[in-house]
Amino acid sequence: MSARSILSDSAGNPILTNFGRKGTETMDILHAISPSFALSGFVVGLLVGLTGVGGGSLMTPLLVLIFGVQATTAVGTDLLYAAMTKTFGTVVHHRRKTIDWRVTRRLASGSIPAAIFTLTILYEFGVRGGVSPPLITIVLACALILTAVCVVSHRWLRLLTATRRSEPDPRRVAALTITAGLVLGVLVTLSSVGAGAIGMTALVLLYPRTPIAKLVGSDIAHAVPLTLIAGTGHWLLGSVNWLLLSSLLIGSLPGIYVGAILQHAFPIESCARSSQGR
Repeated sequence: MSARSILSDSAGNPILTNFGRKGTETMDILHAISPSFALSGFVVGLLVGLTGVGGGSLMTPLLVLIFGVQATTAVGTDLLYAAMTKTFGTVVHHRRKTIDWRVTRRLASGSIPAAIFTLTILYEFGVRGGVSPPLITIVLACALILTAVCVVSHRWLRLLTATRRSEPDPRRVAALTITAGLVLGVLVTLSSVGAGAIGMTALVLLYPRTPIAKLVGSDIAHAVPLTLIAGTGHWLLGSVNWLLLSSLLIGSLPGIYVGAILQHAFPIESCARSSQGR
């Protein structure tokens, strides 16, 4: 049975993980860039580039349940991880013209103020370093359940909205998009979960006639400023582990690039039509 290694967050607080050899008391650079972390980053990056879903909903539980990282540190580290990987993915989608910047701006106008407000609340309640207050763990659990529901119902909702005959009211759509951004801002800041599956579900309902590839690109582009601001706030609160972040990025950058290329080559809509006819 291997002993648990000790990492330090950005405030110098110890973070226990299940990674390491017996008798090890500190994690060195070689452990930090372990193939296990890099492989995890690659798989999650691949899913993000392919579908726009899977960042926080996979990485945060992976860090907490498999590597034993404290929930708050997992959230803070994953937020900056998402900001960096999705920046890379945004560049790819922008070059392929699969981003609707109007949709992205609407989401951000709601999510960014909500993220700043949520970070202020965390600061006022004294959330620091590697602690895991009940609020973080409860919101994380709820966000993961909601993400699962969104993933399961995504195709059904897409088919349902595609049958609408009347054009939605543009003002109503804009207001609901901003509202969706507000909800995402709070969820993502507290749990790092929601910018992918929940955000995509909202976009599918609000913009049924927009190609799915463009919704994926818009969702990824919106996640960049949201996760960057939320992640920076968590860093200031002391809940980011930089060694862990570096090792995840080593695998994720190639993964998200490959995913974006595959998404363009084999659009999800085409797959849906094929399976629909079976």
